[in-house]
Amino acid sequence: MNLSSKFDRNTLAGFAAILLWSTTIAFVRSLSEQVGGLTTAAAVYLIGGLFCLLRLGWRGDAIKTFRKIPLRYLFGCGALFVFYMLILYLAVAMAKSRQQVLEVGLLNYLWPSLTIVFSLFILDKKAGPLFFPGAFLAVVGIFFVIGQEVSISWTSFTENFAGNPFAYSLGLLAAIFWALYSNLTRRWAEGGSGAVELFIPATGVLLLIFRLFNPEVSSWTVRAGLEAVFLGIVTVVAYIFWDRAMRKGDVVLVAAFSYLTPLFSTIVSCLYLGISAGISLWIGCAMIIAGSILSWLSISEQRTESSK
Repeated sequence: MNLSSKFDRNTLAGFAAILLWSTTIAFVRSLSEQVGGLTTAAAVYLIGGLFCLLRLGWRGDAIKTFRKIPLRYLFGCGALFVFYMLILYLAVAMAKSRQQVLEVGLLNYLWPSLTIVFSLFILDKKAGPLFFPGAFLAVVGIFFVIGQEVSISWTSFTENFAGNPFAYSLGLLAAIFWALYSNLTRRWAEGGSGAVELFIPATGVLLLIFRLFNPEVSSWTVRAGLEAVFLGIVTVVAYIFWDRAMRKGDVVLVAAFSYLTPLFSTIVSCLYLGISAGISLWIGCAMIIAGSILSWLSISEQRTESSK
């Protein structure tokens, strides 16, 4: 296994995206408590979209570059990107309690596993026998990490799912859309430039429309404004890094590392929001790390053997 080739700058960009996303969760929660969840989403993506447009204007050759982008990537992956954001925020908005929000988030966190599973069919990867045990271990670890804030059990999960099936189905659909986006970006972009700078403004406009039809009570302060600007810029940088990793990096390795997203975000939330970390966090930590390593090794070892 050539580690230097696997940990190239494109793959490391994916790692950076995950770390950046992990820092945003605490700020999203803080901002949502001040201005509302949908207002937060619309503000973040509109600010991010403005940053994208300024970046495109600064480059000068944006139109020429975008003309070279394959149409199936531009429209196919663009649609997956935008609809992922819309249905995820819709799922969260339809949740009837904080526990349901966390459980919908748990379904959304299936996307790392689904990304690796879809890579077997879309990118012709091959999985070894350790993959499914590793994926299961990581998902259970995520369950422990998320469950440290609110007690989540299989009984409560199934009861809430039965009582609010549409919201939970949207959470699962969001995971499927993001896993498809991550794989099809690699297949359809054909190694060319990305178009995240177009996807984010489009998402911002649609979220704004959605927000206008779903009014919220918002209390804007200097702190809220600074958090919105921070989230807008970090979101753009993270998605640009992720898109680059999916187009040119090691998709499976980055997806396996993605299992750590809820762990990192929970740790940052504990520090920023003053939430105490329980024993379930560290149990989940060990399970996620072990599961992600097993998932990655199962793909890597099989690919190495098949190349001999």
